[in-house]
Amino acid sequence: MLQNGDLNIMFLTTNGPGSASSSSDQENKSDDNFKNNYLDDYPKKNAEILSGQYGVNLLLVGISLMLALSNSESQVDKKDVLAFLVAVMLVQLFWMLWYIVKKKKHECPAPEKDIHAGTSWLRGGLTLLAILSLIMDAFHIGYFVGYEQCLSPVIGVFPAVHAVHTISQVYFIWVHVKDIIKTYENFERFGVIHAVFTNLLLWCNGVVTEADHVLQSYQKRQVDLGIGNMTLEPYCNCTTKACTIFLHSLYYLYPFNIEYHIFVSVILFVMWKNIGRTLEYQRKIKVVIRIAGIIIGPVMGLIAFSSSIGVLVMYIIQVGDSVEARESALNMFYCYGIIILFFMCTSGSIGLLIYRSENAPMDYSKIPSRKLDSELLFITATGSWLMSWCSIISVISTSTSPKYRWTSFFYSLLLIFEKYIQNLFIIESLHRKADNDEDEADGPITEIFSVSGENKKEEHIQNNRLSEESISLPQKSTKKLNKKRKIVKNIAIFLFMCNISLWILAAFGCRPQYDNGLEESTFGFSAWSTVVNIAMPLNLFYRMHSVASLFEVFLKV
Repeated sequence: MLQNGDLNIMFLTTNGPGSASSSSDQENKSDDNFKNNYLDDYPKKNAEILSGQYGVNLLLVGISLMLALSNSESQVDKKDVLAFLVAVMLVQLFWMLWYIVKKKKHECPAPEKDIHAGTSWLRGGLTLLAILSLIMDAFHIGYFVGYEQCLSPVIGVFPAVHAVHTISQVYFIWVHVKDIIKTYENFERFGVIHAVFTNLLLWCNGVVTEADHVLQSYQKRQVDLGIGNMTLEPYCNCTTKACTIFLHSLYYLYPFNIEYHIFVSVILFVMWKNIGRTLEYQRKIKVVIRIAGIIIGPVMGLIAFSSSIGVLVMYIIQVGDSVEARESALNMFYCYGIIILFFMCTSGSIGLLIYRSENAPMDYSKIPSRKLDSELLFITATGSWLMSWCSIISVISTSTSPKYRWTSFFYSLLLIFEKYIQNLFIIESLHRKADNDEDEADGPITEIFSVSGENKKEEHIQNNRLSEESISLPQKSTKKLNKKRKIVKNIAIFLFMCNISLWILAAFGCRPQYDNGLEESTFGFSAWSTVVNIAMPLNLFYRMHSVASLFEVFLKV
């Protein structure tokens, strides 16, 4: 018989040390999983959500103030909007100063960089746009000096702060936009996202100001043609002779300022996505631009560009002259648009057919900047698609038949197809891997190993030494381009010039959406002007973003 002690021993043997240790291991594992999934991942995952919500609400506050300006009886004035923008710019300036000082004090000997973020040519383009924005600020200050007696001081303070903000931001982008932030991650997420939405607010302010100017110009043309009437607010006397020059010059600079801020917000958004990111391996290839055989694309692009300038000048002159002249100007614009869009659709289709004939592998590596480029092409194209479908419905349903009726129809239809084809061409070009026959070994290329963690300097140094001494990977071959590559390069540069041409037309005064009267008669002035004011900024950004993407395609092929 077994005694109680024996039973206890058997119980302990059966369910004792092994079982107890396994259950404790499971508990420890569950505790570790809880810590990893909740305590460790909580700040990383939720900091993005929290900072993103902060940025969205900051944007909504600014938009609410701008919408209040549309009501003439509202207590919200222009100076209130500008004061809010000055405040958010000052906050960004303080954050950038703190980041730069902190970076210099705790500079890592081998900091992690995202080589795909903010390429040098893109930063160069932003610098050019920033210079034009600074000229605009100078004109704003000159205008304020002339009307100082009847303007709020905030109107003079805003361009001064904006100039300092622009200079500081360009410096920050050139030096720090490639940084992979690994310290103070949660705080830095709020700083970077604040910078993103500050630029979006400045973009919205520019869009609203330009839309108001376009609407006033349209109403003035209607008055000149004897169709409508408008009331001009009285202005006080200018104390300088240059007030009129400053005022009229401002509106030619606003498009550049608008594009500057939207591009900066995109670049900073990539920096925000890179916070806390671990880069295990990057391959940096020195781009060699080969222009042999690149003739047809640039020549046709220059023809399209020069034709656009001619169409712009003729349109501005004729559209406000008389009813007959306006109809001729609109018909000329639509005919030109049909021709250029037809060639763009054809060239993009040829590029896609070349890609289909090659069956080259696609590059599915996760690069935030490239993913964002693709998403922005689709999102911003919706603005043009919306206006095009409204125009098509208006042409079909209208009872009038001006001579530009069906040219407007085919122009709108081609706009839809052109963006379909161009988006496919750009996205596939950016996601294609280099061909093996063009990547023959010519020597070692730069290898970048990024190692996360604070105490891995030795490993990082060993990886760099390994890349310099023992790794030899293919470099871009210097041999001549084959015929297909030449065709694709010509297509890329032609589409590049065409998108610049179409951006210039829309940015500097060719707005047939207001002048043809078809959409206004179908949807009403209020509804149609709202559609145009929302969709046109998206369309303008689409063109400029396509320019940047097509230049990258040209370099990559």
